[in-house]
Amino acid sequence: MNEILSFFSTVRWQDYVDITLNSYILLRLYVLFRGTHVFRVLIGIALLWFSQRIAVSLGLILTSWAMQGITALAAFIIIVVFRNEIRSVLQAKTLKAILWGFPQKPVTTPISIIAQSAFELAQRHCGALIILPGMEDITDVVHSGIPWNGLVSKEMIASIFWHDNPVHDGAVIIQGDQVVEVGVILPLSHSKDLPSDYGTRHRAAAGLAEATDALVVLVSEERGKVLVAKGPDMHVINQKAALEQVLQEHLGVTSEELAYPRKGKVRFGIAALVSVLFITGVWFSFTRGLYTLITLEIPIEYMNSDPGIEIIDTSLTAVRLDLSGSGALIRSIQPEQVKVRLDLSKGVIGHNTFNIKPENVSLPPGIFLKAVKPPVVEVTLDVPIRKELPVQVDWVGKLPKHVIVSEAILYPKTVEVIGGNRILEKISTMYTEKVPVDNLTSTGTITVGLALNPASLKIAPDSKDRITVKYVVRKKVQ
Repeated sequence: MNEILSFFSTVRWQDYVDITLNSYILLRLYVLFRGTHVFRVLIGIALLWFSQRIAVSLGLILTSWAMQGITALAAFIIIVVFRNEIRSVLQAKTLKAILWGFPQKPVTTPISIIAQSAFELAQRHCGALIILPGMEDITDVVHSGIPWNGLVSKEMIASIFWHDNPVHDGAVIIQGDQVVEVGVILPLSHSKDLPSDYGTRHRAAAGLAEATDALVVLVSEERGKVLVAKGPDMHVINQKAALEQVLQEHLGVTSEELAYPRKGKVRFGIAALVSVLFITGVWFSFTRGLYTLITLEIPIEYMNSDPGIEIIDTSLTAVRLDLSGSGALIRSIQPEQVKVRLDLSKGVIGHNTFNIKPENVSLPPGIFLKAVKPPVVEVTLDVPIRKELPVQVDWVGKLPKHVIVSEAILYPKTVEVIGGNRILEKISTMYTEKVPVDNLTSTGTITVGLALNPASLKIAPDSKDRITVKYVVRKKVQ
């Protein structure tokens, strides 16, 4: 349980937004392209990507490289090969429908009415061409159609193909439960494989079926037969039930769906769940599977120290942290986002040793601590006191042979120093910075600073930190 809670604590709010947004995009792709060839290819690309990730985890370099190239090529194929199918899905939808609209109950094409109408027309030897488009757009293939937009019924189909109707020689296009166009002119097939006794109506049905993924129901006027053309195939249908089966397969409707319409909602819910799981897996792969290492030098911050105690000395002021995480997160990390804090509430006066543990290191979510170098810091604590000390000049070097420094007057003669009690009790004199005497040949005045040793010592605020030295130089008596 602790490991699970620890994992969720490393997830950023940006990660939740990232997973939700991409899951929704994937769900929208399912809503827009389900049942199309594009959707099937997308599933294939997803399987290729998973295989490529497995190959990477197993260290199969060549296989991983090959699958990565195939995946990229497959994405390009979708755009080039299925551009018409993609256009047909998107062009009829508004931006709101693409981004937000959820699938509504589809309008059911009256398959039984179409099948029964076709066989009744065949009995009367009344020719007909009924087009049921697939996923591809047929607008550029057919022409001269007259908008109709009438509800499909046996009476309407019979009246359209009645011999005295001006549009009876053309085809009708049925989408959903509507006859959308009548009198449509179809492209003729130039295939030499068609029987020689096929007339214009047969060649028109074959021409559209060869050029698109539409299904064409043909009623032969001379023979009183019902034929179906799809792709390169055209064959006779002898029974109404058989025609209904063909229409169901083309429209992607099963008898189970017709009997249990609620299953569509269940499938949509499953698709939403699969989208979330898939995107979560991809996110986990990128953020947890592709680790990048980085080393940062971070200063140590000391917290919760006793107000009456000061840090006199430390063995180090910064530590090196080895961090890991996904490449994207590692590249975006800033040093100020990483903190190393030590709690001095349990420190004692004198020498203290602290181990730097993971809980002392604050990291952005998604970044993990691999090592701390060095893992131990030594801190000296003491009670600060004030002590007045005499000042002495720290002369260095060698005077010229013919002179001596006979007198040195300092102002001020003493300074007040603040520091740890244990340190100041060992110090009896405060020295100035080093003053070279190699070039002293005459009397003069200089101003020098104080040498604070150790560095933890501080000059009291009301005491001077610069010393004025007036020195007297005399010639040696021979």
